Amino acid sequence: AAAAALAAELENEPDEDEDATPDAARLAAERRERASRSSRECPYLDTVNRSLLDFDFEKCCSVSLVPHNVYACLVCGKYFQGRGPSTHAYVHALEATHHVFMNLDTGRVYCLPDMYEVVDASLDDIRHVLNPKFTTPQISEVDERRLWSRGLDGTDYLTGAVGLNNLRATDYVNVVLQSLMRVGPVRDFFLAQRELGGGGVR
Repeated sequence: AAAAALAAELENEPDEDEDATPDAARLAAERRERASRSSRECPYLDTVNRSLLDFDFEKCCSVSLVPHNVYACLVCGKYFQGRGPSTHAYVHALEATHHVFMNLDTGRVYCLPDMYEVVDASLDDIRHVLNPKFTTPQISEVDERRLWSRGLDGTDYLTGAVGLNNLRATDYVNVVLQSLMRVGPVRDFFLAQRELGGGGVR
């Protein structure tokens, strides 16, 4: 639907110049064709490597360390800034031939360097792990009903019982956080943030 809307918007967009050169007209036509390309025709979806994706680390570019406009390479799991020409994500796409990138703020997926958005339901599980949301009924059932989930690497786990990354002697902090998450009202408060409009905890 998003790809169709983008294609319609570009179709109604006026040409840059009535007297445009044949090269400019050709480039504009290519841009429209790329934007209208069906997501299921994206030849790189099979390169997505879920076992390397980990969204628990700080969301900043692995090259510039900037936390704005960051994209995750869905092939190697590294974070890069931007997606336009001369950005770190674009250069990574050319150098490593990794083509599928997800914006860590919006969850939208793009193919670089072709610059078209990929709209495909097969990526919804990655979006859920990036930005998990729980409804009030789901939160109320956490204690009564065991909610099994499947990680991107294929392992099964109980919701609320996932270990934390040990970042150099942080195991004591992890133990405290795990203990707090077993206190129902505290856990429910943080799980409900997105539904209540709090935007979640970063």
